[in-house]
This record gives sequence, structure tokens and C-alpha cells, in this order.
Amino acid sequence: MVKKYLSLVKFSHTIFALPFAFIGFFIGVYTVSTEKALPMVQVMMQKQMLQLFLLVLVCMVTARSAAMAFNRYLDRSFDAQNPRTAIREIPSGVIAASSALRFVILNALIFIAATYFINPICFYLSPVALFVILFYSYTKRFTSLCHMVLGLGLSLAPIGAYLAVTGSFAVLPILFSCVVICWVSGFDIIYAMQDVDFDASQNLHSIPTYLGKVNALRLSVLLHVVAAALVIVAGLQAGYGYFYWEGALVFIGMLYYQHSIVSPTNLSKVNIAFMTANGIASVIFGVHVLVALFLK
Repeated sequence: MVKKYLSLVKFSHTIFALPFAFIGFFIGVYTVSTEKALPMVQVMMQKQMLQLFLLVLVCMVTARSAAMAFNRYLDRSFDAQNPRTAIREIPSGVIAASSALRFVILNALIFIAATYFINPICFYLSPVALFVILFYSYTKRFTSLCHMVLGLGLSLAPIGAYLAVTGSFAVLPILFSCVVICWVSGFDIIYAMQDVDFDASQNLHSIPTYLGKVNALRLSVLLHVVAAALVIVAGLQAGYGYFYWEGALVFIGMLYYQHSIVSPTNLSKVNIAFMTANGIASVIFGVHVLVALFLK
């Protein structure tokens, strides 16, 4: 049963936002350690900080699980009609729609409860975060900007994790959140190119449906160029060393790679571009940022 729900929420896709949540968290740890004139390792090993790390992890997993399961629940009738998605858990009958909805509610409640034990600002903002990530599932019904809303939802990871540690906002985690918005929006446009004909037939909105595949891909390139520029700006803002720039080079290289293997007339490698390239980009970049932080 656990395996079925992990498949329902595509748990492996957590790899996209989780490294950026870790980036936000450890930037917060670095900020606190600087304020207390203590090494990062010493601050991190404090019992309170370890508990906070686990709570942030719970928030990440439950928020994303709630959002993904809600998307599958809300789109179940469309998924059943689309040959590409008809095998998903709800339309294929593996998981009942009512069970998926209960799963959404449970994860949302756990998310709110976890924020309560983090700090007041995270708790007060938890309904806002839930609204954004759940609202995304409705957007394709009325706006082609649905990809940007998805990017906005995932961009809450670095800001939220930083807030969990410091209780305040800062420029650097916001810059990384802007990276996530442009990066995720760009690759989601590529992914949506698979369903242009189906979306048009069902009056569903997307950038590829609105602009056509050629122009949609151009917009995706533009968004990824902006994401790459923001990665550079963030590195300069923070004054990171060699390891950061090595990770930034891999991240930007993976953005280029996914565009090199996808074209408006050849979508056979969309899944490689979507999952493999972006998964590698996120993990390697995240590890390099953390190493750069600890060496700073």
C-alpha cells in the first residue's frame, strides 16, 4: 500500500525541490552561527537544530505529497481520458479517489502541525503555503500561466526552510527561490508539450497550447537563461568560493543539455530532460552549495 501512495505522489520527484530546501535551511544555520560566533558544525549538532531539521523535512514531504495527491485527485477525469496518464493510480483503480482525498487532508494536517512546532511565523504562513501549492491544480483550467504557479509553489522550499531557522526573510534565500521559479516553470513547459493536442481538446490551458510548441520552447529557454543568471547573482551576492561555481556550472550545463535533446518535432526524450537532467542539476548543485557554505 505504501508503494502505491509513493507512486501516486511521484515521491522520486521530491528530488527537484528538496536540495533547495536544504540550501535554505543551511543558509539559515550559517546565519545563526555567524550571529553566535560559532562554527556551523557546532550549531548544527545542537539538539534543537537537529529537531528543526527533521521538522523541515516533514514539512517538505507532507506539503509536496498533499499537493501532488490533490493534483491527481482533481485531474482524475482528465487523466482517465488521456492515453499517457490513464495508467495513473486513480483512473486505473489502484487507489480510490476518496482515499486519495483523505491522504491529501492527512498530509496537510501533518504539515500544519509540524510548522506549529517550528516557530510562529511558519505556522501563521502555513495556510498561505498550502493554498499556493494546492491552488496550482486548478490553474490549468483558466490560465496558461499554470507553469509559473507550479514554480512558485516549489520556490517556497528555500524561503520556508530559511524562515524555519531564522524566523526572518533575507535576500539570498529569496534569490534561490527565484531560481526555482524560473527553472521549474521552464522544465514544466517542456513536459507539457507532450499533451498539447489533448489539452486543446479538453479546453485546458498551458503555454504550449497557447503559444505553440516552437514559441513555448523559446520561452522555456528564456526562463532557464534567467534561472542561470540568478544562480550567478546568488553566488556573487553570497561570496561563495570554488565549490559553488563548480556546482553552478553543472546546473547551467544541465539546463543547456535538456534543451539540446528536445525539439518541437521530437519529444521522445522529454522524460530524460524532465527527470534525469533536472534531478542531476538539483542534487549536484545542492551538494556544492552546502560544501561552499561549510568552507566559507
